[in-house]
Amino acid sequence: MSAELNPEFSIWRKLKAYFKLVVLKQFVEEIVLRIGFFVWEYPPKLVGGLGTYAEYITREFVKQGHEVTVFTLNQGELKTHEDYNGVNVQRPIIADASNVFPMFVTEDLRRWGTNIRFFNDIFMYNALSASKFINQLIRKDDEQFDVVCVHDWLSSIAGIIVKNETKIPVVFHVHSTEWGRSGGQGSEVVTHLELMTAQMADRIITVSYAMRDDLVKHGWPEPKISVVWNGVDPEQYDSARYSQEEAQKIREKYNIGNDEPMLLFLGRLTWVKSVRNLIQAMPLVLEEYPKAKLVILGKGEEQKDVVETANRLGIGDNVAYRFEFVPEEERILHYAASDVCIFPSVYEPFGIVSLEAMSMAKPVIVGARGVVGFREQVISSGPDQNGIHVNGEDPADIAWGIKEVLKDPKKAKEWGENGRKRVLGYFTWEKVAEQTIQIYQSFEGE
Repeated sequence: MSAELNPEFSIWRKLKAYFKLVVLKQFVEEIVLRIGFFVWEYPPKLVGGLGTYAEYITREFVKQGHEVTVFTLNQGELKTHEDYNGVNVQRPIIADASNVFPMFVTEDLRRWGTNIRFFNDIFMYNALSASKFINQLIRKDDEQFDVVCVHDWLSSIAGIIVKNETKIPVVFHVHSTEWGRSGGQGSEVVTHLELMTAQMADRIITVSYAMRDDLVKHGWPEPKISVVWNGVDPEQYDSARYSQEEAQKIREKYNIGNDEPMLLFLGRLTWVKSVRNLIQAMPLVLEEYPKAKLVILGKGEEQKDVVETANRLGIGDNVAYRFEFVPEEERILHYAASDVCIFPSVYEPFGIVSLEAMSMAKPVIVGARGVVGFREQVISSGPDQNGIHVNGEDPADIAWGIKEVLKDPKKAKEWGENGRKRVLGYFTWEKVAEQTIQIYQSFEGE
């Protein structure tokens, strides 16, 4: 009797096919996660590094086969629902209740003054987003989610509500803290929200070991905390993609000649970035390199101080400003045009700008004192050196770092090349997403 006519063989073959299908189904379910992603800034509305992180990490999650639903802020000018590069983006429109909060909130929140509108926007975004996530997507539409991630205090209220209403694991991503941003003088309400979310969350992911140590120092639950560095797109941030002519146009925009070193600072103009100390370092740099020119790209509350400090020091002709949000392609061209990039922050839990500069093969000078993740990115000595560590609180030390780079262009070029290699080895979004997904998947079986 042939095998085809043997009923026992036929049953066995069907059983094997069935078990193969079951195993395949389990495998697919294991590798595909359904992620609820709460972040207050998301394209096209970008404010700082958090928005850049959110855009790239969600894109990479989707690329790796996962399903992502983003909830983000909408003041009324954006679509309430759209597909963005494969990401399901939800934007409930907020409303103004800012004159209501002072009736019942703490004295700390009353002191926000006109900034109470910002708190209103954040609160409304959180409440409306969490309600839509729970009541419409889960309860009405019967959608399933494996994990919810919330980013900084700006989305922590949504995380708390999700924990109250569902059994979905919540991961609290901490990119910075209120005490760090404010130098210990920040809002008690925000600090309390951060700690409460840390206590309620199932896991905490932060961006550097420097930041993890600071969280533990402030009483956060150490066993919950994992570290995953941020990343950069080395295909997008690749100097080989941009011509010398394109870079030259950027230099000409600021009247920088070929024999004049272009120093670049890019970031928010706030005290933690130490841009005023960078300005105060310039006279010391100009004593030895009188043709050096500093380009400052960004905006923030210190714009006026930066200009006044430069004028007071008599170096206005050696400093150029661009106080506006510059599109990514143009920002990349600024990296391409520069000779050295300087980020002397005194509080910077990670700092994506240094990775962008490194990926563009530029030598970098970074602050390395205090809670600063730059020192985990930038190697400051040895054969793999790709930049200089400085004390961002000391203008003389910043000046020393700049002069160290400018005095040996050949070595500076090698440092830039080393930085590019380091990015490819450790700081791609693919690696960041894989490490993050591993943590998300750790909830299986719990």
